Amino acid sequence: MSKDTCKDVDAFMSGLIKRNPGEPEFHQAVKEVVESVMPYVRDREEYCRAQILERMTEPDRIVIFRVTWETDDGEIRANRAWRVQFNNAIGPYKGGLRFHPSVNQSVLKFLGFEQTFKNSLTGLPMGGGKGGSNFNPKGKSDREVMRFCQSMMTELHRHIGEHTDVPAGDIGVGPREISYLYGQYKRLENRHTGVLTGKGLAFGGSEIRKEATGYGCMYFCDNMFGNRGDLIEGKTVAVSGSGNVAIYAVEKGIELGAKIVTMSDSGGFIHDPDGIDAEKLAFVKELKEGKRERISKYVERFKNASYHEGERPWSVPVDVAMPCATQNEISPEEARELLKNGVKAVCEGANMPTELEGAHAFVDAGILYGPSKAANAGGVAVSGFEQTQNAERLSWSREKVDEGLKDTMRNIHNKCVEFGEGKDGVNYVKGANVGGFVKVAEAMLAYGAV
Repeated sequence: MSKDTCKDVDAFMSGLIKRNPGEPEFHQAVKEVVESVMPYVRDREEYCRAQILERMTEPDRIVIFRVTWETDDGEIRANRAWRVQFNNAIGPYKGGLRFHPSVNQSVLKFLGFEQTFKNSLTGLPMGGGKGGSNFNPKGKSDREVMRFCQSMMTELHRHIGEHTDVPAGDIGVGPREISYLYGQYKRLENRHTGVLTGKGLAFGGSEIRKEATGYGCMYFCDNMFGNRGDLIEGKTVAVSGSGNVAIYAVEKGIELGAKIVTMSDSGGFIHDPDGIDAEKLAFVKELKEGKRERISKYVERFKNASYHEGERPWSVPVDVAMPCATQNEISPEEARELLKNGVKAVCEGANMPTELEGAHAFVDAGILYGPSKAANAGGVAVSGFEQTQNAERLSWSREKVDEGLKDTMRNIHNKCVEFGEGKDGVNYVKGANVGGFVKVAEAMLAYGAV
């Protein structure tokens, strides 16, 4: 960045931090975008006059409410829940619900802000939103989860709708939770409509929704290599996580001919130098989705693999790093270690998984670096397809949805190239940020002072 740009970014961030104290995740997400779009904004007087950046970093509204529920033992519990409706300039608010003890307003604002740009990149008419609760579904019975979801929807239903705000799942909110939430919505509203995505196939869900984020991330990574006349086929890949995003990124990677050598959970990571094949992945699926056990069990079954307790997989020398667990899981030190070990590409399956200094290191090194708002947009893209199917009262085939997902990830990649190409190659961070920003900014300008 030029000195003038740095000065403008620092001044903007100083005001934003003052207005939003104690929200480090939100500050990080905004700074990463503002660093890219500030020169673009400063060159356009109409954006400055309309204070587009200031308005775009302020949520339309935040709804905060208490969720009271009863345990199986008859004890009353209370959690806090939020819905951050960030920006609906290009369509109804769209974004997931997260149930996790770490959920707070800062995390949800960062996610809602990111979602605005991600949804814009898909080309679909969806605004940005996010929500969730500090409720922890782990260790709870199905009936406890049901009671919590029903209580949460009793309040949330007032604020959402198929033309207003369409939530989906996220960390801690899978098919079980979506089903309970939708059942309560239907009971309260007496309507069967596409107000939630990620639903079961029996009641309006879409094929490939569960797989979409992981599949899309691998498609995006393959497109980045393709832009350089290469393929992901034959590349060694470190994947973090063992939830939906990680599992289906691995599945698609195997299909495309990559060699996946790591997966992880909150306890540590496994390294399999022989590569995780379809049989081994089926074991992981059963372990995590069926038995809900730790990834460490992998090494008891596959003896050539090793387990590294309390560590993340970024010390393993690989061609591609694909963080698919959670935010800020690659520290600046780990980013430098990946670069030292010769990583060729980093493609983000989780939301903002790289700390800002680490992201700067990847960009400065000139490697292929696909930021999350572009690389993991496959999930919300298929959610958009689900909304379309619900509106049409139709169900698309698996092949049609997958083809749509491939096309969407290719189009997102091409948009990143359009706005991020320079004499030294493609800066995918700049491309994703500016490419996502322009559509939203133009819509906001068109509306006037609203």
